[in-house]
Amino acid sequence: MSDDSGPGPALLRLLGIMARLRAPDGCPWDQEQDFDSIAPYTVEEGYEVADAIARRDWAGLQDELGDLLFQVVYHAQMASEAGRFAFADVAESITDKMIRRHPHVFGEDAARDSVTQVRAWDDAKAVERSARAETGTLAGVPATLPALTRAAKLTRRASRVGFDWPDAASVLDKLEEEAREVRAELPGADSGRLADEVGDLLFVVANLARKLDLDPEACLRGANAKFERRFEAVEAALARNGRTPSEATLEEMEALWTAAKAAERRAPD
Repeated sequence: MSDDSGPGPALLRLLGIMARLRAPDGCPWDQEQDFDSIAPYTVEEGYEVADAIARRDWAGLQDELGDLLFQVVYHAQMASEAGRFAFADVAESITDKMIRRHPHVFGEDAARDSVTQVRAWDDAKAVERSARAETGTLAGVPATLPALTRAAKLTRRASRVGFDWPDAASVLDKLEEEAREVRAELPGADSGRLADEVGDLLFVVANLARKLDLDPEACLRGANAKFERRFEAVEAALARNGRTPSEATLEEMEALWTAAKAAERRAPD
């Protein structure tokens, strides 16, 4: 835990370190980087923050948040070098935005519950998109978002203008329809057609999650973790008999998988 001097000195030190790394006598690797080369690291650090939270690794979260902050500082330094903006401009921009989008806290608007605030937030974002000449209901949804997240955002936007299924049951009907279309493509096994149909299937799954107020990425992360956990249990059970999965039959592994699944259900909360 740092002292009570506040974040100012620590942030100034970090900004100084970033400037030093990019200086002519700094780090050759850092000097060679640009926005495009650093962007993948920025995305990766965001995922590592989410992973630390999911694992309740609070010490790790401190470290990962530092890595993510460094990414912001990195981009701001490169922008400053190009004469575009500086870190202070980034901080001012988000500060102004938060004040603008919370008039019930920083202004004279009446108090809001969370549902009202979400609607007001979306309305404010629409006004800002319009000011940036971003027209159309789907404008401004980043193409670089994870595909499931972007699918949910696209359908959420469309739902605001009434283009939506009435309920989750209707989405399930569409899911079954899309599954039948995938099955119909299997005999020919044309990879292009299969990719198109599987894409439709995944899009509907993301929409189903959205209709159920679930994050499709979080749902899939949970399923991934469950698969890892159960498959590792299968491997461990085989290893106790001196064997590996490649030496076992599918039937044996299925039985061990079922046992691992049953063991999880019996485990105390």
